[in-house]
Amino acid sequence: MVDVSRGVWTFTADADLLLRLGTAGFDWVALDAQHGPVDRAALHALGRALAQSPTPVVVRVPAVDPAWIGAALDAGAAVVIVPSVTGHADAVAAARASRYPPEGERSWGPFAPAWGGTAPDPAAANAEVRCLVMVETAGALADVDAMAATPGVDGLFVGPFDLALALATTVDALLDDRSVGNALGEVVAAASRHDILVGAFAGTPENARRLRAHGIHCLAVTTDLGVVSAGAAAVLAADGDA
Repeated sequence: MVDVSRGVWTFTADADLLLRLGTAGFDWVALDAQHGPVDRAALHALGRALAQSPTPVVVRVPAVDPAWIGAALDAGAAVVIVPSVTGHADAVAAARASRYPPEGERSWGPFAPAWGGTAPDPAAANAEVRCLVMVETAGALADVDAMAATPGVDGLFVGPFDLALALATTVDALLDDRSVGNALGEVVAAASRHDILVGAFAGTPENARRLRAHGIHCLAVTTDLGVVSAGAAAVLAADGDA
């Protein structure tokens, strides 16, 4: 996951669909263990299935949970996105759970040897992992600069739906707000000050364009559901003479 990228967000544990999406041209594929069906058993199975995928796998874990963060990385995730962050202390916990000692507190237990793969070198794993903390609560927004400055936090990731709820506004109002000190501007500014990545869930190409207008260019531009719906609509439109 890089500053300018287009990913697909998925709500499935179907390995075949995920492998197809991984070769469809997206820069990354995100698995959702917070609001999707990816439990620990599915995570292990998907890690094995996606081990040879050319596209980096991103996992949104269910919470600020060191065991889940470690398991996602053990399964081969290149990036963990950590939700329900309420401020600096949660950002510290997420970052430390993402890296082995002495940089963090991640426990050793990669899944790859179970399916004949190679265990990572701890120092290399620490250098390569990316931990993104979500900005989707009022507390995270208020503490965004301290979160962005946290060692081991590699990026901020905006969850516009929950952030809109937390700010008692709508997603449309949040995305279209250009006032001084607007929420998205504050997140982008904090990431820029500390030279870390800023990303967001867009969900649709239209929302992706609105987020780019704020300076956010690492985006989940659609979902697996959106791809299926758009594909079905395209097929039916192409067969318009039926």
